[in-house]
Amino acid sequence: MQLEKRSIEFVPHAERYGTPGRLFTIWFSSNFQITALMVGTLGIVSGLSFAWTLFALLIGNLVGTVFMAAHSAQGPHLGVPQMIQSRAQFGVYGAAIPLLVMVVSAVLFLAASGVLMRDALKALLPVSNNQAIVIVGVLTFIIGFVGYELIHRLGAWMSLISSLIFGGALVLILLHHHDPISATATGKLFSFTAFNLVVAQAASWTLGYGPYVADYSRYLPADVDTRTTFWTTYSGCALGSFSMMALGALLAVMIPAALGQDPATAIAMLFGPWAPLALAVIALGVIQYNVLCLYSAYMSSVTITGAFGKLRQVTPSAKAWVMAALVVAATLIAIATQYRFDTFFADILIGQLYLLIPWSAINLADYYVVTRGHYDVSELYDPKGKYGGFNCRTLAVYAVSIIGTIPFMKFSFYTGFVASWLGADISWVVGLVLAAVLYCMVSRQPSVRPRDLRSVNAD
Repeated sequence: MQLEKRSIEFVPHAERYGTPGRLFTIWFSSNFQITALMVGTLGIVSGLSFAWTLFALLIGNLVGTVFMAAHSAQGPHLGVPQMIQSRAQFGVYGAAIPLLVMVVSAVLFLAASGVLMRDALKALLPVSNNQAIVIVGVLTFIIGFVGYELIHRLGAWMSLISSLIFGGALVLILLHHHDPISATATGKLFSFTAFNLVVAQAASWTLGYGPYVADYSRYLPADVDTRTTFWTTYSGCALGSFSMMALGALLAVMIPAALGQDPATAIAMLFGPWAPLALAVIALGVIQYNVLCLYSAYMSSVTITGAFGKLRQVTPSAKAWVMAALVVAATLIAIATQYRFDTFFADILIGQLYLLIPWSAINLADYYVVTRGHYDVSELYDPKGKYGGFNCRTLAVYAVSIIGTIPFMKFSFYTGFVASWLGADISWVVGLVLAAVLYCMVSRQPSVRPRDLRSVNAD
């Protein structure tokens, strides 16, 4: 299998290939893995009943995935990475600000996954805590460096293998635990605070893919139907994430002791003598998710540097150095935070909402309302072109939208006064609405007149 040749540049129509069906498997498999399971346990831990937890998870996934899939639909149409397209809203230089947020978010998720897989790898290999985290980073680097095609093929295989493992885990949980389900599962326990927490966490999980979801659809032919791209991405992501989160909630109810140990090991131990095989599959699933984070952090990193150096292509050696730097950073963070992982994971999951949701709202409002998908792709690489270096109006909207959500924010170390008053975090809703409305209010008419996309890309 050859190394991927393209990076942040436009993918020529002659090199486009594949079908939207590939989007289902890559997004199903990347969500149908143990990291998402952790989100499903949060409602039970917070005292919410099993039924209410499932309902909250369903709402969060169904709503959050709408925006993620809407970003995916842009890929075949434009043929460029997601964050390159952000230059049309923020300016060629200005886009570096949300790009930097994206890089930091992806690196933190890489770190969190390394911690999550630590004990699983220790059960498979005679390694220390730190060595296990390093192994996760090395495997992530290798797959990410090969690039796009290997990522899609791995997604197809993992969709099948992970379904067998976690489907088997579901059966074993139900068969081997005959004790009556506790009131936490069947009762009417409801907490508005806990319910909103679960909705926000589930929504943030899928919304977090927004800045890079189109990176995996940009090679599709430009004539692929937008609705098909949207729904294959939506169904794969929503089904994979909700199923895994629901399994996490069930695990928390049926085997409460599993919450005090590594979730990967808890699932694998259900398979008895086959536990090592189950652990290997679970670990590979998390590594695949890590690869998506690394690949897109790399794309965002070179987009930032490319804006100031007028870079359009990246050499294999440069790609290796950038990816290696990102992996090293994530590995060091993971090693430093591994013993306070629970708080760290919750904070980064929520924190990315506050910074990336306003970007998502601005990007979608521009694409679907203001310009209706009409962009001059060649101008996205020229800071002196029609999109300029900095779009001050957009940057102001982005800043105001983030500041406007501060009273609604809730971290482990800070709670805004509105969040405290409501007893819930609804900042993700406020951020979406505020950013989209403000952007539409300040935006002028599209600077690129509608014309055939093929002629635009050929310029």
